[in-house]
Amino acid sequence: MSEKEVQRDRPWLFRTYSGHSSAKASNALYRTNLAKGQTGLSVAFDLPTQTGYDSDHVLSRGEVGKVGVPICHLGDMRTLFEGIPLEQMNTSMTINATAPWLLALYVATAEEQGADRAKLSGTVQNDLIKEYLSRGTYIFPPKPSMKLITDVISFTYREIPKWNPTNVCSYHLQEAGATPVQELAYALATAIAVLDAVHDSGQVPAEDFPKVVGRISFFVNAGLRFVTEIAKMRAFVELWDEITRERYGVEEDKYRRFRYGVQVNSLGLTEQQPENNVYRILLEMLAVVLSKKARARAVQLPAWNEALGLPRPWDQQWSLRLQQIMAFETDLLEYEDLFDGSRVMEAKVAALKEEARAELARIEEMGGAIAAVESSYMKQRLVESNTARLKAIESGEQIVVGVNKYTETAPSPLVSDEDGGIMTVDPAAEAEQIERLRGWRESRDQKAVDKALAALRDAAQEGRNVMEPSIEAARAGATTGEWAQTLREVFGEYRAPTGVGKAARGVAGDSLEQVRQAVEEVSEKLGRRLKFLVGKPGLDGHSNGAEQIAVKARDAGMEVVYEGIRLTPAQIVNAALEEGVHAVGLSILSGSHLPLVEEIMTRMKKAGLQDIPVIVGGIIPPEDEKQLRAMGVARVYTPKDYHMSDIMADIVEIVAAGVN
Repeated sequence: MSEKEVQRDRPWLFRTYSGHSSAKASNALYRTNLAKGQTGLSVAFDLPTQTGYDSDHVLSRGEVGKVGVPICHLGDMRTLFEGIPLEQMNTSMTINATAPWLLALYVATAEEQGADRAKLSGTVQNDLIKEYLSRGTYIFPPKPSMKLITDVISFTYREIPKWNPTNVCSYHLQEAGATPVQELAYALATAIAVLDAVHDSGQVPAEDFPKVVGRISFFVNAGLRFVTEIAKMRAFVELWDEITRERYGVEEDKYRRFRYGVQVNSLGLTEQQPENNVYRILLEMLAVVLSKKARARAVQLPAWNEALGLPRPWDQQWSLRLQQIMAFETDLLEYEDLFDGSRVMEAKVAALKEEARAELARIEEMGGAIAAVESSYMKQRLVESNTARLKAIESGEQIVVGVNKYTETAPSPLVSDEDGGIMTVDPAAEAEQIERLRGWRESRDQKAVDKALAALRDAAQEGRNVMEPSIEAARAGATTGEWAQTLREVFGEYRAPTGVGKAARGVAGDSLEQVRQAVEEVSEKLGRRLKFLVGKPGLDGHSNGAEQIAVKARDAGMEVVYEGIRLTPAQIVNAALEEGVHAVGLSILSGSHLPLVEEIMTRMKKAGLQDIPVIVGGIIPPEDEKQLRAMGVARVYTPKDYHMSDIMADIVEIVAAGVN
């Protein structure tokens, strides 16, 4: 057979995860990426949209348009997809707590374009369990959250049969420290909890249940342990086939297929020698495309500079070109599975499956994934795993090239431009978005909005499916904050356990011995135990760094105050005052550090707390670090500062300097 006659498999969907500033700016970016050969959209929403707040809410300050696009109402959604025919597009929306609402806006927008909702294809992530464990964009307690997930699934299988209504997401579990076994077990336990809830809801007839099972998809992470990651994906395929056949009695092969998309690991990207990240991304991508039986259906890759800040359009293009080279220049898609018959791979897959089954059994004994969230079991295990990972990097046991080994380097020309190698969001974008939002409210029919929201409230209170009332509210002109507030009043809000208090403690003889001694000496001078407040201001729910700092400070002998995510500057300053702390540590990964820290510093001064040192950690460009120091911040830490014992020593030294 000649080379031209070789039968090639169809490539996966090419995506880049993107959205920023405004719906108009994001629309321009999407159209540019599609013109460059991207074959599907992956929408990143900003934190207010993800957590159910309008852009002018107090908690939205500094967060609007930073990590994604702000979508407050139908007008924003129209603008976001202007000129993009949604009936022909495959759109993935990374949205969870507000998934029913964003899907409602999407359906309303598509139907305005003249699209048939039955022909729409795409995905809403709609996985709240992992939000309680890792990413923090939950709103409601677990039980009503599962009800909303069930409503979306029950609605889409009837009305939008090509849509993936839940994308069980182990991606953020790995970023929170999950081992491959935990990633397998916790993701599969989540899928089981979701399917059990749908089954028990009575919204789906028994004869249609296999179709629902067939629409469940997954979103996974691929790290650098190349062979293990391939084995993990093959284990996912085999375990899912086993669960759907044995637990749910699904006979058709196509409904038992493990369907997944992937973004490779952003957590492993380094600020030091960031050019090395290109190789990391390539190797991680290979793990999810090499094995045909476990090949991803859609792939989105981070850009090389995501540890520095927001990627520019050119950086996203570079990641897209990697996918295209893999699919079209190599012969990968011309062969059957490369690992069939491999003794090494079969043994590794078998070992992972055995351990994952054991962990699944433990979760089942507790009452399932929801019970394991509410008891903090899964969160505690993730905090412990992440602690072990960071300890291995700090000790040098786990090598990270350019970070703890081979650190010698020449200056990188990739970051030498005036923009520092990243894109920054125009500070005016937030004010402009708020102005558009106010104009939208003034121009709509308020009586129609009130009527639609009342119908939504009634559906929620009566236990009916909320999707059609949500679509009607979208058409009437309701906003994201109004939709979420309506359901908050019915379901209440929730604060998930942090897992910090129960995480295993450090042992004597570790790298903290000298720090512990210093803590004792400073505490004696203070007349009481050195008390350290760890705060997460704003809407950033990525709590891994804050949790690890809290655990390390506790193990160093400090008294730690950590109340979890999503706090206003006023709440943090009030806690510092009431708790009588000696230092405040702020963790902000969303890019909103300048306005949030400025407000905290102003409030601390007004409260007479100006002598308490403030320490800030996050993805913070050098110019921003200078501004933070000018505000009076004592120290600024970024991902390059991985040696946590040194950070603890710094904190003690800063407090001690104020005592002497």
